[in-house]
Amino acid sequence: MKPKRSALREQDLYLPVKTLLEAKDFSVRSEVHGCDITAVRANELVIVELKKSLNLELLLQAADRQKMADLVYCAVPKPRNFFSSRWRDLQHLLRRLELGLIFISFTGRQGYAEIVFDPLPFDRAKSIGQAKKKRTRLLAEAGRRSVDGNLGGSTGKKILTAYREEALHIAFLLQQQGPLSAKELKKMGTDPEKTYRTLYDNVYGWFRRTGKSIYALTPAGEKALAEYAWVVQRFKCASGSGS
Repeated sequence: MKPKRSALREQDLYLPVKTLLEAKDFSVRSEVHGCDITAVRANELVIVELKKSLNLELLLQAADRQKMADLVYCAVPKPRNFFSSRWRDLQHLLRRLELGLIFISFTGRQGYAEIVFDPLPFDRAKSIGQAKKKRTRLLAEAGRRSVDGNLGGSTGKKILTAYREEALHIAFLLQQQGPLSAKELKKMGTDPEKTYRTLYDNVYGWFRRTGKSIYALTPAGEKALAEYAWVVQRFKCASGSGS
C-alpha cells in the first residue's frame, strides 16, 4: 500500500535511494556519523540526506556534508507541484549550492528513486547571461523611476512603478492645463516614447478622450492625484508651481 504523505517517515525514503545507488555500484551504508546515507565507490564518497520536504534544515545539513563528501544529494518525496515557480526557484538554489536532487515516488508498496540532477560546479557567468533580459528590464525600470516611492518588503500594496509615475505626470498636467494632446504633453516634459500609448491604453482609467487626440482627466484620475499627493508635489516643484 502506498504510504500516505501524512504518515510518511524519513525511513521510508531510505530503501529506494539505497537501491538507486547500489545499481550504480556504490556500497551503501546508513547513519554513519550522523549522515543518512553514505555511499562509496572506489575513492568516491557520496552523501545523501533524507527529508520529507525540502526545507532549511535539509539545506544546512547538506551544506555541512559538503565538507566531507565529493558529492551531496538532497532526497525528498516527489512533490505534486513539481512544475510550480516555487520549485523552479528551489532547484536553482540547490544548483547554486552545488547540491544534487533525488525524488522518491511510491507506486503501491514499491518506492522508486530518481536523480533529478547531479551536483555540478555552478557557472555564475552562465546564469547571469541567461537572465540578461531580466537584468536589462530591471535596470531600465530602476532608471525610469525618479523617486523611491515604495517600502522594500511590501506585499499586497500598490507599487509606484515607472509606468504609474508617468501616468501621474500626465494626469497632473491635465489637471493643471485642462484637455491636451499627446504632442502637447510631450512638449511639457512627459516621456516622448510612451505618452501616446499611456493615454491610449488608459490602464488605470484616469483619462478620457474629448476630441481627436485630445484627452482630459477623469474623476478616477483626480482621486489618484490626491492619493499620490507627495508625488504631485514633486511635479509642482519641477514645474515651478510648487511652494
